[in-house]
Amino acid sequence: MGLAQSQHRFLVRQKVTLMANRYLVHTVGPDGEEAELVAFAHQKRMAFKEHVTFYTDESQRQVLFTFKARQVIDLGATYDVVGASGTRLGSFRKNFGASLLRSTWHLSRAGEEREATGQERSEVVALLRRAWEFLPFTDLVPFIVPYHFDFAEGGRSVMSVDKLFGIRDRYVLDIADPELDRRLAIAQTVALDALQSR
Repeated sequence: MGLAQSQHRFLVRQKVTLMANRYLVHTVGPDGEEAELVAFAHQKRMAFKEHVTFYTDESQRQVLFTFKARQVIDLGATYDVVGASGTRLGSFRKNFGASLLRSTWHLSRAGEEREATGQERSEVVALLRRAWEFLPFTDLVPFIVPYHFDFAEGGRSVMSVDKLFGIRDRYVLDIADPELDRRLAIAQTVALDALQSR
């Protein structure tokens, strides 16, 4: 079946390797577990200009879409999401000022003026996470407390991302807006992990 616009729930799991971050995106089966693999993302570490490519599977033969920073390392960089054919799907950016207390992102669809704003649901967890990042050796020990992002547009829910409890980074993406391009939603979800410390 592959990645379909009718799918509204995905599991995103990080797979850490020495030189790259990789993400597996699965649909969710009736039992709530991982079902079909619909996307595989590859992010090179230490790149001056963030660029993440999503493929149909781990063979990395067929590109599905990409996201790429417009600027070289920049705290408020805008990232463009582009389909395999080169069509722009939309963009997202981190609101650096608002993110000092609670991570805040803005998600825009191609050709539309309006944007969805995504923010960490719990201010307490957000502050705990920031305190954790200042501790030594936290790169080796992940923050295991679950956190959640809610994206809304004009008071209407667009999508939510829930980090699951555990040592491995795993997220549930729930899409509430049937018109939101699934590729744009998945790109933003991976960015919440891959670019969180930026």
